[in-house]
Amino acid sequence: MGSEEGGAHSFARSAVSTAAVSGDRQGVLLAYAAVALLSLAAFLTLFLFRAQDDNRLTSWRWVFADADAFWIAPVLAAGLFLAAILVRAPFPGRRPAGVLFLCSFAVAAVFWSEPELIVDASRYFTQAKHVELYGLEYFLREWGGQIAAWTDLPLIPLLYGLIFRFAGEDRIYIQIFTTLLFSASVVLTYLIGRTLWDETVGFHAGALLLGMPYLLTQVPLMLVDVPTMFFLLLAVFTTLKALERGGGGRLALASAVVVLAFWTKYSAWLFLSALLVVLVARLKQGPQPVLLRALLLIMISLLLIGGTLLPMLDVVGTQFDLLQSYQLPGFERWEESPSSTFLFQTHPFIAAAALVSVYAAFKSGDARYAIVLWLPALVMVLGINRIRYILPVFPMLALMAAHGLREIRCGEVRKYLVLCIVVSSVVLSVLGFRPFLQQTSAVNLQQAGEYLDSLDAPEVEVIALQQRYAAVNPVVSVPLLDLYTSKRLIFHSDGLAPIRRGVEKSALRFTWEHGNPKYYAAGAGGLRAEAVVVIADDDAQSLPDGIAQGLIGYRLARQFIASENIFGYRTIVKVYLAGHYPRRG
Repeated sequence: MGSEEGGAHSFARSAVSTAAVSGDRQGVLLAYAAVALLSLAAFLTLFLFRAQDDNRLTSWRWVFADADAFWIAPVLAAGLFLAAILVRAPFPGRRPAGVLFLCSFAVAAVFWSEPELIVDASRYFTQAKHVELYGLEYFLREWGGQIAAWTDLPLIPLLYGLIFRFAGEDRIYIQIFTTLLFSASVVLTYLIGRTLWDETVGFHAGALLLGMPYLLTQVPLMLVDVPTMFFLLLAVFTTLKALERGGGGRLALASAVVVLAFWTKYSAWLFLSALLVVLVARLKQGPQPVLLRALLLIMISLLLIGGTLLPMLDVVGTQFDLLQSYQLPGFERWEESPSSTFLFQTHPFIAAAALVSVYAAFKSGDARYAIVLWLPALVMVLGINRIRYILPVFPMLALMAAHGLREIRCGEVRKYLVLCIVVSSVVLSVLGFRPFLQQTSAVNLQQAGEYLDSLDAPEVEVIALQQRYAAVNPVVSVPLLDLYTSKRLIFHSDGLAPIRRGVEKSALRFTWEHGNPKYYAAGAGGLRAEAVVVIADDDAQSLPDGIAQGLIGYRLARQFIASENIFGYRTIVKVYLAGHYPRRG
């Protein structure tokens, strides 16, 4: 009888346990459904209110046409369903850093086909080409002299130039480099999160960098924002480790990285203030050793910065004057709204989780949280409403969001939410942002460069006509074309109109102060090249009489006339070949 009663009790406990597990599983499935529906609702809501997105490059009101939602939504739904299947897989396994690196590299590589979308790339290409052609010593000596520096710092153009010099002048090498830096940034975000909290927070933070569509579009471009993000993160991580463990090697490495970050971009000087927050947060570990390590790190960093800054003091002083008189007042003219940046261009779930993390951190009194909060808070307080300027801060936003997701108790649901953010970002980027960017007139330079490389003509003459719809010096189009072709370009600035009125306050003022590099000068022979490229702002733009006369005997061989009809600066390209040049086919 006792045996039967014991068996009955055992069966009852087993039934209750099974019912509890079943109930928990049902709750998890309901949570999955809620997250998936919210993800779809977030996309549809943003789509309906896309006119509120005032981003200057990838605004939703341009990226998504009226009919797009009806075929993107089913693809997004399929991706969310796939994420629900993958969430129970043993992912990321024993090597989370490797998984993050490979996945982020693969996703970013999808965007390599983008053209150079931002004319600032012409500056960095021109600066880098001086390293390639004339060497490192010339570059360092002439920075800010023969090499127009504008408000740029030399480290990133120097690295690009070394790539050109030793690997070859091909855009793909730059794209591989910037993608490697992006993937390394994803891994550094993971490592910082793991150091401050735990493995899960770190992994989720690294993954959330893939949940920011705008960031994905910037990775392949020959700019300095993604490299700055990498060096800033590396400075934070090496400083964390140096203060935590000490050691001459760690302190020396952290100091060297701080100097490298210092020379990436002027905004990085402001962002490096996060290192002081790292120091204050780490003082709780043991005030005396941490303070001594911090003093050594600061002394070594300042000595290295001072030693490298002293020879360039005049150039930096001139640039500072320009930053104060032009760049700072320009913030108000070129700004984008926070709603655009944190809802449309990243992901609303990331912003929501970041806000939750602020409450959770203050409630728990977690001093470590100040390290990741500092830079986003600084951006908000100073009112820096330009997404390109705050791009290096995105990893800290991801860390805030990953910290906030800890408030969701169920690990499976947290993991699924992160996957949904990443899936949404990738789908919208690949099906929306990327096709839009490939339809801009910038793609004409890319395709023209590829066509020029197929010609048996060693030199190509370039004629850049006046831009009628934007205050842009057409000279800036020449380096952008040069980026896509291995041909030697010859460019004459004769006949171009003088500087337009009002360019002093233009966001593209640098194009008018952009010097014509001597490597585009014609050779001693002075003979006209067999191939001539004309860059205009419209396919119907007429040629000035002098240029039209010079093209007598040439035939129009190919034209590239794609245009999104949105941006004022357009590059329509026509290629003319000498009459005796053999026709293809």
